[in-house]
Amino acid sequence: MSLTGKTPADTYKDMLTIENNNSGVNGSTRIIKTGNGNESSLRISDRALKVKSVTDNTTALDVQNSSGTSKLIVDTTNDQVKALGHHVNTQYANFGIGNFDSLNFAANTHHPIPFVTNDVGGSGTQDDITFGTSTEPATTFTTANGTGQYASSLTGVIWYLPDAISIDGVYSIEGADSGSGDTTRMHLYSYTFTSGSTSALTSGTLLAHNDDVTNAGSEQAYLTTWTVDSASVSAGKVIVAFFRQDSTNSDYSLNITVKYHLT
Repeated sequence: MSLTGKTPADTYKDMLTIENNNSGVNGSTRIIKTGNGNESSLRISDRALKVKSVTDNTTALDVQNSSGTSKLIVDTTNDQVKALGHHVNTQYANFGIGNFDSLNFAANTHHPIPFVTNDVGGSGTQDDITFGTSTEPATTFTTANGTGQYASSLTGVIWYLPDAISIDGVYSIEGADSGSGDTTRMHLYSYTFTSGSTSALTSGTLLAHNDDVTNAGSEQAYLTTWTVDSASVSAGKVIVAFFRQDSTNSDYSLNITVKYHLT
């Protein structure tokens, strides 16, 4: 807007100002207002700039490039900050196992997969823990001093969450070690973990799953993108990944990646 040929009465409502008794900007943060007293979303001092919307919205701050593509967005409605289209606190977690460690996997049985591809509580020993043979993994797990129930086998397959998260995506790669494969499927579950109790895992909830993979055998590896069924997971929960095969034609190496952000 040009002020040429206009009087103050014609333009004062479009002027921006702060109220400081004509002392200008100093160390105190003040609201930037229009000449008629309407408040903007900006607060300013000689050392700080604050953005505070009158109403929460999904683009309280929106930094764009010259083409109008958003590069940094602050969403005060959903408490989210995104840069280049990703949550700024995006992180990744991994579950994995080698084919040697899946030697004892049984048909139509849900086997938990070690967290962070470690060998602690690996699934290749005679005391493998399992979560049932139903269509879905069991929603509880009880520990005991017995084969398939040792706490030492459980600890290596659980991912403990100190903070609440939201799952953005789950991806897996699987590879068979024999010429003939099986139909495979995988699940991701959250559980309530009770420390010091034999009722170790309760309240199992499906977080994500992949569609069945018809694995043709050792000549090819398969990448699948999972369906996220329930993205939000509360702090204090544990997460377990599972693998199930309809027969035992092959042993499998698995790599499961969970993309998530803190909430």
